[in-house]
Amino acid sequence: MKVFVIGANGQIGKQVIHLLQESKEHNVRAMVRDEAQVSALKENGIEAVVANLEGSVEDIASAAEGCDAVIFTAGSGGHTGPDKTLLVDLDGAVKSMEAAEKVGANRYVMVSAIQAHNRDSWANSPIKPYMVAKHFADKALIASKLNYTIIRPGGLVNEAGTGNVSIGENLQRDSIPREDVAKTLVAVLNEENTYRRSFDLVIGDTAISDALKNL
Repeated sequence: MKVFVIGANGQIGKQVIHLLQESKEHNVRAMVRDEAQVSALKENGIEAVVANLEGSVEDIASAAEGCDAVIFTAGSGGHTGPDKTLLVDLDGAVKSMEAAEKVGANRYVMVSAIQAHNRDSWANSPIKPYMVAKHFADKALIASKLNYTIIRPGGLVNEAGTGNVSIGENLQRDSIPREDVAKTLVAVLNEENTYRRSFDLVIGDTAISDALKNL
């Protein structure tokens, strides 16, 4: 399938792009925010388009036209305020869902945050606005007509991935290498038992493919 990656210039997004480029099953189109990023991707043989999550649904839909699936791994970043969190992590995510429905990109894979579905777990969190945004973006995705998978990773680290994870509905907070999150995002695309499902993801001792099959 042709996969539209939103957040392609982020730390997870770059790894997703690489995995999809190397894949024999999928093609990739990267969505980035400026022409300089497009040029860099195209130099590496990657199809890329400019669009902005703070723009219109129509603009995002135009960028995604012809794609079969969306992987959403964008974020406002830890150095922005609650306003950007609202505009990107919530409203931008919902716009991308509406755009996906508009162009028929029915498969949608979302990067959320561990325990985003459980309000009590982040009642006193220092990143509560982010968790609120993720919580309601996930609820909008669940209510949509899209064939979604919501992946809620633990604390993201830049260590090399192990390929081994733990997957479940309510896991204890733990870390997860970004590389393993990227591998899981790509792995779920064709994994039918992950369709219209959501789960926490942390480092573990089970191979990604086996963990997904046992979900």
